[in-house]
Amino acid sequence: MGTNYVFSLQPTFTQGLILGQLSILALLVFVLKYLFMDSTKYPFETTTYHPRINSDSIMRSQKLYQATNENGHKNEDESAEWLNLLLHQIVGTYRSKLQDDLPGAEGDEVARKRVEDYANKIRPASFLDHIVVHSVDLGSSAPRLSNGRRVPPSQSSNSPEIEFDVNYVDTVSVSLSTSYLFNYPMALFARLPVALTISLSLFRSSVTITPPLHTSPAPTLTFSISPTFTLDLTTMSLMGSRAKLANVPKLHDLIQHQVHRVLAAKGVWKVVLPGLATVEEAKQEVKNEMADAALS
Repeated sequence: MGTNYVFSLQPTFTQGLILGQLSILALLVFVLKYLFMDSTKYPFETTTYHPRINSDSIMRSQKLYQATNENGHKNEDESAEWLNLLLHQIVGTYRSKLQDDLPGAEGDEVARKRVEDYANKIRPASFLDHIVVHSVDLGSSAPRLSNGRRVPPSQSSNSPEIEFDVNYVDTVSVSLSTSYLFNYPMALFARLPVALTISLSLFRSSVTITPPLHTSPAPTLTFSISPTFTLDLTTMSLMGSRAKLANVPKLHDLIQHQVHRVLAAKGVWKVVLPGLATVEEAKQEVKNEMADAALS
């Protein structure tokens, strides 16, 4: 009774096919693990990559925004100038507090550390390594309001609403590096180093301001952005350890989509009126409204 062996001392076509497939698989693993990926814990310690903001893109966006204001919304901007000045001061105050009111490099370092701590607090640790934030630019401008108009009350609020067009162009940016973790076929099998610089090019939307109802148990001033807002980000990226892939379009699309999704999901902000309600009371009222909406 004959016996068939896959491997024998005499090479066969089947043996050659199997060995060829295994060698290609081994070569692929070798290329991915040692060329693009990195097994060290800090893959960017020896890199010379320092992402910078694309100033040309920001300048083009600012010129386009200024031209739009001068040609299309001059009268409306003048009528809301006092409100824009107030908004600029409020945004500037938040910037200063993020820097602990410290000027220059010392304040920038405080803001960088806060952004880094928050990024690592919300990161998915299962597949994303520790995030290192290299620099943060909080910008110097503020959203600009124009074309204020009164709109009929919605069914949910039954309160008169005010709508503005909002344009925001600034130098807001963040530069960071991390690694994507591959946990297959074993935990921490490899790391794919990623370095990113994300900067704002343009944000445009309509914003609706809803005053509080007199009978509300927790009166709040509500701001909501249009679900069809425009968001343009500039993304510069490097992926890989020894061989680097620069400015991958799919990565830019992914980042822009995720930021757009988060803004759309959190497109409503409620400001508690001092002396009339607490933050906890406002949160409870939001939960009650969501529960009522789910039942209806």
